[in-house]
Amino acid sequence: MPGNTRKRVTKNILGTRKLSCCKKPGKVTGFFRDGNCSTGPTDVGTHVVCAVMDNRFLRFTKSRGNDLTTPNPPSFPGLVAGDKWCVCALRWREAYENGKAPKILPKSTDSAALKYISKDILLSMQV
Repeated sequence: MPGNTRKRVTKNILGTRKLSCCKKPGKVTGFFRDGNCSTGPTDVGTHVVCAVMDNRFLRFTKSRGNDLTTPNPPSFPGLVAGDKWCVCALRWREAYENGKAPKILPKSTDSAALKYISKDILLSMQV
Protein backbone atom coordinates (compact mmCIF):
# COMPACT_ATOMS: atom_id res chain seq x y z
CA MET A 1 0.00 0.00 0.00
CA PRO A 2 1.43 3.43 -0.92
CA GLY A 3 2.52 5.69 1.91
CA ASN A 4 0.20 8.17 3.52
CA THR A 5 1.76 11.09 1.70
CA ARG A 6 -0.33 14.20 2.30
CA LYS A 7 -1.95 15.33 -0.94
CA ARG A 8 -2.97 18.82 -1.91
CA VAL A 9 -6.37 19.56 -3.44
CA THR A 10 -5.93 19.59 -7.20
CA LYS A 11 -7.98 20.67 -10.16
CA ASN A 12 -9.26 18.64 -13.05
CA ILE A 13 -8.43 19.20 -16.72
CA LEU A 14 -11.29 21.70 -16.94
CA GLY A 15 -9.71 23.89 -14.26
CA THR A 16 -12.39 23.17 -11.66
CA ARG A 17 -12.33 21.16 -8.43
CA LYS A 18 -11.62 17.53 -9.25
CA LEU A 19 -14.37 14.99 -8.55
CA SER A 20 -13.92 11.41 -7.38
CA CYS A 21 -13.37 8.79 -10.09
CA CYS A 22 -14.69 5.68 -8.29
CA LYS A 23 -15.39 4.82 -4.68
CA LYS A 24 -17.48 1.74 -5.50
CA PRO A 25 -17.09 -0.76 -2.65
CA GLY A 26 -14.40 -3.27 -3.57
CA LYS A 27 -13.20 -1.13 -6.49
CA VAL A 28 -11.94 2.06 -4.90
CA THR A 29 -9.50 3.48 -7.40
CA GLY A 30 -6.52 5.82 -7.35
CA PHE A 31 -2.87 5.43 -6.50
CA PHE A 32 -3.77 6.26 -2.90
CA ARG A 33 -6.91 4.04 -3.06
CA ASP A 34 -9.09 6.96 -2.03
CA GLY A 35 -11.27 7.13 -5.15
CA ASN A 36 -9.37 10.05 -6.67
CA CYS A 37 -6.98 10.24 -9.59
CA SER A 38 -4.26 12.03 -7.64
CA THR A 39 -0.51 11.70 -7.84
CA GLY A 40 2.45 12.28 -5.59
CA PRO A 41 6.21 11.73 -5.40
CA THR A 42 5.88 7.96 -4.96
CA ASP A 43 3.51 7.51 -7.94
CA VAL A 44 5.96 6.78 -10.74
CA GLY A 45 3.09 5.87 -13.09
CA THR A 46 1.21 9.16 -12.68
CA HIS A 47 -2.26 7.58 -12.23
CA VAL A 48 -4.25 10.71 -13.12
CA VAL A 49 -6.63 9.81 -15.98
CA CYS A 50 -10.10 8.72 -14.87
CA ALA A 51 -11.07 6.22 -17.57
CA VAL A 52 -14.10 4.03 -18.16
CA MET A 53 -12.72 0.60 -18.89
CA ASP A 54 -13.62 -1.19 -22.10
CA ASN A 55 -12.48 -4.57 -23.38
CA ARG A 56 -10.32 -3.05 -26.12
CA PHE A 57 -8.25 -1.06 -23.61
CA LEU A 58 -8.09 -3.94 -21.12
CA ARG A 59 -6.68 -6.23 -23.83
CA PHE A 60 -4.26 -3.52 -24.98
CA THR A 61 -2.80 -2.78 -21.56
CA LYS A 62 -2.52 -6.52 -20.83
CA SER A 63 -0.53 -6.91 -24.06
CA ARG A 64 1.84 -4.25 -22.71
CA GLY A 65 2.42 -6.19 -19.47
CA ASN A 66 -0.17 -4.54 -17.22
CA ASP A 67 -3.02 -7.00 -16.68
CA LEU A 68 -5.90 -5.06 -15.14
CA THR A 69 -8.37 -7.92 -15.40
CA THR A 70 -6.80 -10.43 -13.00
CA PRO A 71 -7.49 -9.80 -9.29
CA ASN A 72 -4.49 -9.26 -7.01
CA PRO A 73 -5.89 -9.25 -3.46
CA PRO A 74 -6.21 -7.48 -1.18
CA SER A 75 -6.06 -4.10 -2.91
CA PHE A 76 -6.78 -4.89 -6.57
CA PRO A 77 -10.09 -6.55 -7.53
CA GLY A 78 -9.53 -6.96 -11.27
CA LEU A 79 -11.47 -4.81 -13.70
CA VAL A 80 -14.23 -5.37 -16.23
CA ALA A 81 -15.71 -3.19 -18.95
CA GLY A 82 -17.65 -0.32 -17.43
CA ASP A 83 -15.47 0.05 -14.33
CA LYS A 84 -14.02 3.51 -13.70
CA TRP A 85 -10.31 3.44 -12.89
CA CYS A 86 -7.39 5.87 -12.57
CA VAL A 87 -4.90 4.91 -15.25
CA CYS A 88 -1.36 6.07 -15.96
CA ALA A 89 -1.22 9.11 -18.22
CA LEU A 90 1.47 7.65 -20.46
CA ARG A 91 -0.36 4.31 -20.85
CA TRP A 92 -3.57 6.13 -21.76
CA ARG A 93 -1.65 8.22 -24.32
CA GLU A 94 -0.02 5.08 -25.75
CA ALA A 95 -3.46 3.47 -26.05
CA TYR A 96 -4.79 6.60 -27.75
CA GLU A 97 -1.93 6.57 -30.25
CA ASN A 98 -2.82 2.95 -31.03
CA GLY A 99 -6.58 3.53 -31.33
CA LYS A 100 -7.31 1.70 -28.05
CA ALA A 101 -7.91 4.47 -25.51
CA PRO A 102 -10.96 4.25 -23.26
CA LYS A 103 -13.34 7.16 -22.70
CA ILE A 104 -12.50 9.51 -19.83
CA LEU A 105 -14.32 11.55 -17.21
CA PRO A 106 -12.87 15.09 -17.52
CA LYS A 107 -14.22 16.29 -14.16
CA SER A 108 -12.35 13.42 -12.45
CA THR A 109 -9.12 13.55 -14.49
CA ASP A 110 -6.34 15.42 -12.69
CA SER A 111 -4.82 18.47 -14.36
CA ALA A 112 -1.43 16.71 -14.11
CA ALA A 113 -2.55 14.67 -17.15
CA LEU A 114 -2.05 17.80 -19.25
CA LYS A 115 1.73 17.40 -18.86
CA TYR A 116 1.46 14.27 -21.02
CA ILE A 117 -1.72 14.60 -23.10
CA SER A 118 -3.25 17.66 -24.73
CA LYS A 119 -6.55 18.90 -23.38
CA ASP A 120 -8.10 18.69 -26.85
CA ILE A 121 -7.25 14.99 -27.13
CA LEU A 122 -8.58 14.24 -23.66
CA LEU A 123 -11.82 16.11 -24.28
CA SER A 124 -12.28 14.33 -27.61
CA MET A 125 -12.48 11.10 -25.59
CA GLN A 126 -14.88 12.21 -22.85
CA VAL A 127 -17.93 10.18 -21.92
